Amino acid sequence: MAVVVVSEERFPATWSGRTTVVTAAGEIDLTNAESLREALLSALNAGALGLVVDMTATTFIDSAGVTALVRASRRARDSAATVRLAVAAPSILRVLNLVGIDQLIKVRPSVTEALASLPPQLTVIDSSTHTPSGPDATET
Repeated sequence: MAVVVVSEERFPATWSGRTTVVTAAGEIDLTNAESLREALLSALNAGALGLVVDMTATTFIDSAGVTALVRASRRARDSAATVRLAVAAPSILRVLNLVGIDQLIKVRPSVTEALASLPPQLTVIDSSTHTPSGPDATET
């Protein structure tokens, strides 16, 4: 199966079949949360049935970032898609726990575990091929 990496500039997406991983590294705040929401909704609008938000390199998230995740989760629910978060940093986990998003979206400690937790009928990405893209879409 081909893995296609599509750049959404700040939030690149890696596709395999109907599953996508959107990478959200660094800080997610009021200045870029709308771009994250657009990247997540774009993946769902393009037909993703499995959506993993790779937050393993996220260093900060504010309420605007949380709102982007909630909106994507609602869209996914409406389109029968499944969303997972891959979160490694205790500070990010704490924010997500405090606002209760972990009750809405399942959170796993790695992309590999998030992909493995998707419903079995979804085609999943081999985590060894998951790498953020450059400015152009590429096939590997």
